[in-house]
Amino acid sequence: MSEHKLDFEDAAPGEADIGRDTRAYLLGLALAVLLTAASFYIGASDFIWRPAIPTALVVLAIGQIGIHLVFFLHITTSPDNTNNIIALAFGVFIVVLAVAGSIWIMSHMNTNMPPMDQLMQMQR
Repeated sequence: MSEHKLDFEDAAPGEADIGRDTRAYLLGLALAVLLTAASFYIGASDFIWRPAIPTALVVLAIGQIGIHLVFFLHITTSPDNTNNIIALAFGVFIVVLAVAGSIWIMSHMNTNMPPMDQLMQMQR
């Protein structure tokens, strides 16, 4: 007869450990607030060399994304999160497609449209 080991980390919906979940949410909130405060501090001070500020803000933003994905959206590497990861990847793909397409269209319009003063003279 095989002996089954109970997995206390796996719970049915509605059977969550409120204390553990609350601590995890509070930790995520604290880390998110810390990264937000660090972003404002870096933007307003001379702590980092001026040309490196955009890079530092992008790094902090990526960290913020990671915090939100793990602590609030519960995206992990467990096998039962495969659908969530696929949905997240599809959402990111759609956003990148929309932003890149918009930039591409605006770039081509900027290249192919006459300057505004010539455009206004053509209407008269």
